[in-house]
Amino acid sequence: MHELSIATSILKTAQQELKDNGGDKVLEIYLEIGKLSGVEIQSLHFVWELCVQETVLQDAKVTITEPEGIAQCAECETEFPLEKIFDSCPKCNSPFKNIISGKELKINKLIIN
Repeated sequence: MHELSIATSILKTAQQELKDNGGDKVLEIYLEIGKLSGVEIQSLHFVWELCVQETVLQDAKVTITEPEGIAQCAECETEFPLEKIFDSCPKCNSPFKNIISGKELKINKLIIN
């Protein structure tokens, strides 16, 4: 379950931000986790509660956005929605593509006190 290591990494980043910017705790945290990132949001929620107990994130409001997968075909340059990482271009059936969005895994914003 790599969601635990992701939650731990988010916690460490939040702690460092508080240290660098002077604050006591995080009031809100905004995460962007793409649908192609491989992160199970339900699993992340489950381990989140355990991971943040008695930390700067304990009472923080968590907002998660999940960008859809979008790709551009490397052959015909068609842009198309990507449900699974291995999907082919719907126009020319090429498996070669550049993923434009959907693999994000980042902290967009922290609101600290």
